[in-house]
Amino acid sequence: MQVTETLNEGLKRGYSIVVTAAELEEKVNAELAEAQPEIEMKGFRKGKVPMALLKKQYGQRMLGEAMQKAIDEAMAKHFEDSGDKPAMQPDVKMTNEDWKEGDDVNVDMSYEMLPPIPEVDFTKMKLERMSVKADDASVAEALENLAESAQNFEDRKKGSKAKDGDQVVIDFLGKVDGEAFEGGAAEDYPLVLGSNSFIPGFEDDLVGVKEGDEKDVEVSFPAEYQAEHLAGKAAVFECKIKAVKAPAKAELNDELAKQFGAEDLDALKGQIAERLEAEYKGAARAVAKRGLLDALDKEVSFELPPSLVEAEAGQIAHQLWHEDNPEVEGHDHPEITPTDEHNELAERRVKLGLLLAEIGQKAEVEVTDAEMTQAIMNQARQYPGQERQFFEFVQQNQQMQQQMRAPIFEDKVVDMIFDQADLIEKEVSKDDLQKAVEALEADD
Repeated sequence: MQVTETLNEGLKRGYSIVVTAAELEEKVNAELAEAQPEIEMKGFRKGKVPMALLKKQYGQRMLGEAMQKAIDEAMAKHFEDSGDKPAMQPDVKMTNEDWKEGDDVNVDMSYEMLPPIPEVDFTKMKLERMSVKADDASVAEALENLAESAQNFEDRKKGSKAKDGDQVVIDFLGKVDGEAFEGGAAEDYPLVLGSNSFIPGFEDDLVGVKEGDEKDVEVSFPAEYQAEHLAGKAAVFECKIKAVKAPAKAELNDELAKQFGAEDLDALKGQIAERLEAEYKGAARAVAKRGLLDALDKEVSFELPPSLVEAEAGQIAHQLWHEDNPEVEGHDHPEITPTDEHNELAERRVKLGLLLAEIGQKAEVEVTDAEMTQAIMNQARQYPGQERQFFEFVQQNQQMQQQMRAPIFEDKVVDMIFDQADLIEKEVSKDDLQKAVEALEADD
């Protein structure tokens, strides 16, 4: 077997591989000899079929397999000897298309290799991470928001008309074509006007009613209504208004705290402070991570495989196009050409991706099974009732697993760098952190 270099330009490599006819024949004979003891054929005892007959019967199929195996072995040996790591799947093609049995096999292989990546001394890196404490004002603001979410309703003055946002307590009976239907009746039902919990038009028609009123609400079920026998049908709901109540913010007391699982108001304040500081810490880490990536992008330089940059730029351009054209769900659209801005972003992403992968590999950073399971479970919660199906889908989909593993791996590498670098904690206000986060989002 002969391997001859035909291209060595930057990261581009090309090789000519020749597998001789004699090598192929030797491989076929070896395969047949190995299989011979287990082969049965009419007229012969098991394992006693003559080699010539075996070659006639199975030789053509084994020749194709031997050809592929020989090329695979040649490629594997080349990458082992050279140390090259292809950036993408090598392009391999047979050049003697008129090949016939007894001829040598000529193959051309070309690829872009991953570049050598310089080492970085993280102990010399100076990084900054913001630190924010949950002050009394922030805790008080969060408490106010909780009180609003725990909203109560109090009776309005007798004779008051219901407004949008009020709660009306009603008895109702729904009819279609004069006949009551299953699920169309209730008593003492508390309905918040404007909550859109009933079919369109129902709540709007109750704005202005008073306690003691009786009103027929005429509406139509949506054409796509889940109950097919009601879809698109006109209906009349006979309503009795039993109470009209105005929203009232819950009081900040121990009773409110118990609604949220705390022993008393002080304990609730403590929980809120912990939650806020966890949120601040997460936001500060995101800002610090961007600072680290910016520093690495600026300080580290190496040649990038054009094929990776081109693929990444195309993906960025395609994703942004769909974000600007959300009405187009499929890929039936004009060809999207990446801009200079897309190419610059692609170069940054490819560089940092290769760099972090190299750093993590050298440091033997691994994503554990427990970390993957937790990530899958977290994402599965986005599909209520279908968690098990999602979990099984991910287990059977290698590409999906890689998509979920990559950000975990990256975060572990980033944390490792934070541990080694000269990381300065800078105490700032909540507003300063918020501005930094907004600037981060603007850049994205």
